[in-house]
Amino acid sequence: MNRRNFLNTSAAGLAGFSWMTPMADLLAANAKNTKTGHPKAVILLWLAGGPSQLETFDPHPGSPISFGTKAIKTKAKGVQLAAGLEQTAEVMKDVTLIRSVTSKEGDHERAFYNVKTGYRPNPTVVHPSIGSILCHQLPNPKIEIPTHISILPNQWPARGGYMGAQFNAFQMGDPKQPVPDLVSFTNEHRQSQREKGLSIVESAFSKGRIARLDEQKTLHQQNMANARRMMESDQLKAFDVSEVPKNERLAYGDTRFGRACLAAARLVETGVRCVEVTLTGWDTHTNNHENQAKRVDILDPAFAALIKDLKRRKLLDDTIVLCGGEFGRTPKLNGVEGRDHWPKGFSMAIAGGGIPGGRIVGATDPSGEKERPVNPVRVQDIHATIQHKMGIDFEKELITPVGRPIALSDGNVIEELIGS
Repeated sequence: MNRRNFLNTSAAGLAGFSWMTPMADLLAANAKNTKTGHPKAVILLWLAGGPSQLETFDPHPGSPISFGTKAIKTKAKGVQLAAGLEQTAEVMKDVTLIRSVTSKEGDHERAFYNVKTGYRPNPTVVHPSIGSILCHQLPNPKIEIPTHISILPNQWPARGGYMGAQFNAFQMGDPKQPVPDLVSFTNEHRQSQREKGLSIVESAFSKGRIARLDEQKTLHQQNMANARRMMESDQLKAFDVSEVPKNERLAYGDTRFGRACLAAARLVETGVRCVEVTLTGWDTHTNNHENQAKRVDILDPAFAALIKDLKRRKLLDDTIVLCGGEFGRTPKLNGVEGRDHWPKGFSMAIAGGGIPGGRIVGATDPSGEKERPVNPVRVQDIHATIQHKMGIDFEKELITPVGRPIALSDGNVIEELIGS
């Protein structure tokens, strides 16, 4: 992409500038949210492909379904993790494990949609992701960069759905590289002349057929202005992890995912509402134990360092960290030593935002015979809980562009995550 392409995609609404929402009631709600001490941001560590709960957050050592997976003790009394998560074990007093997440979607694309939006796919509507909802309901007019960001996205990044493309996640790659297309290839004088020329062309168009277009739908002028504002903002420094001391960078692990988690901490400190960081490679239909271990080696230092870093920056109470994927893996191994898709009882880890840590919600059967977990938690319940903690009325109905009312979430609050 060059500068022109960046501006074009911004004009198409793909830059995720949530602060452009001109709704006075939403701004008032955001002000109330800040004053009442609600969390201000969410970081989603997205483990794409479906991590095995048995090799991560829900080990059953010595059981028929472990197939040799060992467990380790953690700093939280009575809470175990699978071997390989030794650094995460050190921060477990700040983390709660939900071991009984259930959904009805076992296909990757449908399950991605389900977990990211809290709704199952529906051909009549595209639902917004959790980050889009947060940015829509809690706009931040002081932010000059996108407030919904996806780092290292795969083929199904977070979308704004019926809220509009301006709430799509702004996508970027390895923070080791600078955000592309933010520097003009011409000098200041020539750039100014180009912008004046563009204004003349747009003025001529506005007197012709384009005058009949609805600016509130195209958002062309607004997005162009916002793109330029971002290009000139000092807040862009939050993307640059190279200025962080080497020992702090390496604490996250010398990986793309580790650097992305570090960038996420810096971005929420700047005021970004939601950052999604993706770690792919968890779809282990073959050689499950070996392949899960490779992913755990990357996840462990990054997850642990993120929790420690947010605490150091005094941001953990203001930030909810959710770690998980679209589903789990089967209790049984298949014929090629792999675990297949399992949406009937999998795990997610949640921390920060005033959510009590060191706890376990729900339980799965160590024999693998009972498909229904103890105290099942639906995907939509996690969404409702996060929105509730953020000070959002999750039962609030919005009217879609086709006139259909849809609640922000149809889940229930998980009481174990609310109490002290």
